[in-house]
Amino acid sequence: MGETAKLEIDGEVYELPVVQGSTGEKAIDISKLRNTTGLITLDEGYANTGSCRSAITHIDGEKGELSYRGIPIETLAEHSTFIETAWLVIFGRLPTELEREHFSELLSQNAALHTQMRAHFAAFPEQAHPMAILSAMINAISTHDRPKIAPDDDATLERYAANLMSKVRTIAAGSYKTSIGEPLIYPRRDLLYTQNFLHMMFSLPYQEYEASPQAVHALNLFWLLHADHEQNCSTSTVRMVASGEANLYASCSAGVVALWGGRHGGANVATVQMLQRIRNEGLSPKQFLAQVKDKESNIRLSGFGHRIYKSYDPRARLLEKAATDLLDATDSKDPLLPLAQELAAEALSDDYFAERSLYPNVDFYSGVILRAVGIPLNMFTVMFAIGRMPGWIANWREINNDPNGRIYRPRQVYTGPPYVQWREYADRISQPGE
Repeated sequence: MGETAKLEIDGEVYELPVVQGSTGEKAIDISKLRNTTGLITLDEGYANTGSCRSAITHIDGEKGELSYRGIPIETLAEHSTFIETAWLVIFGRLPTELEREHFSELLSQNAALHTQMRAHFAAFPEQAHPMAILSAMINAISTHDRPKIAPDDDATLERYAANLMSKVRTIAAGSYKTSIGEPLIYPRRDLLYTQNFLHMMFSLPYQEYEASPQAVHALNLFWLLHADHEQNCSTSTVRMVASGEANLYASCSAGVVALWGGRHGGANVATVQMLQRIRNEGLSPKQFLAQVKDKESNIRLSGFGHRIYKSYDPRARLLEKAATDLLDATDSKDPLLPLAQELAAEALSDDYFAERSLYPNVDFYSGVILRAVGIPLNMFTVMFAIGRMPGWIANWREINNDPNGRIYRPRQVYTGPPYVQWREYADRISQPGE
């Protein structure tokens, strides 16, 4: 028998198995706790709960390390691309040259939307948020291409994954074009993934947009670094929905909705808004941080700290350099980057933030990059969703390939009234608070 943990309840001792992951972390297996003790655990927010076993992504929050399928993101950022990394995340290994080229060709083949789907854009009001359009239209894709994928049928999954990843860009660009009253732009087969997206975003029928190599590199890196991140809110949502045997598109559409919130995918929007406020009010970084430390001010430092990382977010280091290179190469005068750098330096030198493990996270510099590329603020979370699509697909695959998989069904601790007597209408007198 392996290592166990002992739990004592009312004088009776129960032994619970201890599970060890491939990188050494340990977990107490409580899957049979209720059957043996009649009790469940309570962990609001799931801060101490492992919801699954997964072989996709590993984070060491104490060391500030992140890897996909065992490869550090620093290595992938130096040697790989978003598309190659997506294949790695989904299928568990680096593709051969032929596999990479085949996947790239599938992305090109599947970039265009069905003509009937293009009419959907006109059905949304002009002020519709692009995330609402994205989630709805991902579900609409499934009505044209019904995903029936048997476990371990990776050839079929590859086609559906390419279809979803490719069309997500087209939908995103289409929602932007619709919001500003410009005609939709068709994808081009001769352009690679990131270039094609920028072409559909910024070209006009009478004027082709040519993205700079620096912009393509920065956006490619942004997507690569967002490809997966363990069991966050949106990824856990995808797994939850997939466990009920929902199809790939429906599960990923649910992920988009979960990502939409300001505490998750909207964090880089809050960071840019914070930097704009500091600049507009003429505050120095030191003055702003003094407001943050004032408990009466209710002002937060966006883009700092992370639920998992207790040191510097490794993605932030890579994006800081990419942001600097992009703005230098394009001769951009965006005042937010130097302001962001000053704010980061000031916060990192302040013991108040160091003691609370508040270091820059991925959102701190990603907004600066998206601004430099020309992405409007209401599209920031959509860009996050495009990058996270490989991780959602990979997690959907894990759920569907698990022969012992069951529908996810958390328990709860009920805190409502134990019994309420039924009353007819004549006896229902409104009480304060009812």
